[in-house]
Amino acid sequence: ISDQKPLGCWSVKHGQILTCPVVCNFETHEYIAVHDDKVLRIWKNEDINLDKAFKATLSADVYRIHSLPHAGPLVLFRGGAVRTLDVLLEAPQQEIENIISDEAIRWSGAFMEGQQPVLIFTTEKDGDFFVYVQKPKLSSLHRYKLDQQESAKPLCFTAHITNQTVTLLCLYSNDSVYQVLIPLWQDTEEEEEEEEEEILSKSLLLKLSVSGAVLKGTSLVVLDKDHVAVLGGLAAPGKEPRECLTIWNTKFQTLQTSKELPLGTSGQLWCYEEKFFLIHGKVLTVIMYKCETSSLAAAVGKLKDSQTPDVSLFLNWNTLEDEELVVSFQSQESVALKAESRMNLRSRRSTVAQEQPETLSVGQRLLNFKGASNYVLETELKKMVAKAPAPDLQATIGCVVTALTDRCKRNPKYYPQNFLQKIVETHDLSYSLCPDLMAVALEKKDMHLLQICLERFPDIPEEVTYTCLKAFLSLSEANLQSIDVNVDSVICYIDVELDDKEVKTEIVENGFGAEMDQDMCDTKYPKESHFRSKGESCPVGLQKAALLNAVLHSAYTETFLLPHLKNLPAQQAILFLRYLYYLYVKCSEKVNTTLPGIRSPTINQIMDWMCLLLDAQFTVMVMLPEAKELLSNLHKFVRAQVRFYSELNKIEGSLQELQRLNHLRESQTYSIEVLEII
Repeated sequence: ISDQKPLGCWSVKHGQILTCPVVCNFETHEYIAVHDDKVLRIWKNEDINLDKAFKATLSADVYRIHSLPHAGPLVLFRGGAVRTLDVLLEAPQQEIENIISDEAIRWSGAFMEGQQPVLIFTTEKDGDFFVYVQKPKLSSLHRYKLDQQESAKPLCFTAHITNQTVTLLCLYSNDSVYQVLIPLWQDTEEEEEEEEEEILSKSLLLKLSVSGAVLKGTSLVVLDKDHVAVLGGLAAPGKEPRECLTIWNTKFQTLQTSKELPLGTSGQLWCYEEKFFLIHGKVLTVIMYKCETSSLAAAVGKLKDSQTPDVSLFLNWNTLEDEELVVSFQSQESVALKAESRMNLRSRRSTVAQEQPETLSVGQRLLNFKGASNYVLETELKKMVAKAPAPDLQATIGCVVTALTDRCKRNPKYYPQNFLQKIVETHDLSYSLCPDLMAVALEKKDMHLLQICLERFPDIPEEVTYTCLKAFLSLSEANLQSIDVNVDSVICYIDVELDDKEVKTEIVENGFGAEMDQDMCDTKYPKESHFRSKGESCPVGLQKAALLNAVLHSAYTETFLLPHLKNLPAQQAILFLRYLYYLYVKCSEKVNTTLPGIRSPTINQIMDWMCLLLDAQFTVMVMLPEAKELLSNLHKFVRAQVRFYSELNKIEGSLQELQRLNHLRESQTYSIEVLEII
């Protein structure tokens, strides 16, 4: 998520509009969408074209589709009717009844009560709010009216079901959260008769204010029976409102913790499987949380803190004193948050001092090593990695690497090269677990570590990939000779000179004759290239080739990488294109178009990067005289390849016939046959 790499992308046709959120069917692992209110689409992850996906046109407008883990999806129509997806697909044009009249649905949610799905939705009409509770499989429906409040109106709703009771939480415009309890009746035949509309009374659950500051909430979610999360703007007297994500203890009426969001949000907050999802600026941010048993001591402690006039309760988790550590936030508070990517919660020193060593979290233990010597730090970190339990191993290693990189930033002379390389080589890490590692490696010019990260990390941002590429291309061959780089990806196919004698891999002519080969290999390359042969020679040294291969292995999204490649200096772009061209020729020498060696680039990677580089640098390439011969050679080679495969296509039928004859013929003795293709 920190890298914003789309794993799948589907779009409707021009003029069509997706009219409700897309959901996943947990039972079939399919996506379900509705566009233009009535058109249902169902597809799987491997499907590419949404227009070819399953399509069903319904007879009424859909408001929302709800997917439950152990039940089929429920479809809620704008008229209030509910159908399971299976029933709906049996007859898509079936008549859909209109349950609500002149009412607009404001919120809906689906839950499981035992083995039965329950769907709850709220509606509004002329300032009055109504609550509907449906059990689709039992054809049960109950309608209630919310107790009206003249001074405020509900802004958003959320709910949960416990012990046959629906707890509906309402965030009102008077900066308060109210609670409404609705019993789930066991329906009988007598109850199906018309009943008088029941008015639901509400009780004040929480007042969203602390030390004179008021939280203007926009979104509300339930975490457990004692905690809720509210997203909104904190308005302190005499200060500009600022958006915050807050967690409140409803049992003790206290604010537990908060995160300021300076880049702004969309006003929406989602919660799923102990993770918050929210839009912060232009980035989808995911924050993991864990609710622990609510305790009076923790609540009173926070209440005491909240009396300070500067509203110190609203912590900025990115600017606390020990910012250099990624901490697993497990203090006396009942809610412990730990954020992925940039939103990492930091523990405070006072908490560390109070905890016993055996109960310290990883982050708190790292704080204790802050002033330790380099040797002691590395020794203790190795012990932490070795003793880390399997479920927490990756998170622990991420904390360890971050602690090391932070010390490198503070102390320019400190750099545990071997320790960092060993960690990256022996564990499955990712860029998001240690986002500063590659930046430190670039600063220290640790090309071997960058090579390992490029080959192993699946989520490197395109900007970092481009920075590595630019750094590799800018290095001189003389400097690279003294750098330890893994050359397993190039040593088996690259042309090298040994004792002034040229060694060249055997060329199998694959679509171009000697004359064409000679024409393409007359290109003059800079003196720094010391790999020469009669044919095409590698324009870069052995070490630089290995580093460039690591870049070719790095995952990327074309849309994000292309703008960066446009900034690549012209001479570096030409050198990189020459190397890609060299690899392309080498692949074409082999019948299976596969280069030998470990982690050697594939023909698809080479072609993709070549096309991407030409797209980004085409104008520059055309204008530069030194690129003219390279582009001409590339054009000739590609044209020869096209011609060769075109000729193969012409005799494809004859070759298939020969293959069929060979299968039919039982030749047990050695023989030579000459077959003439006319």
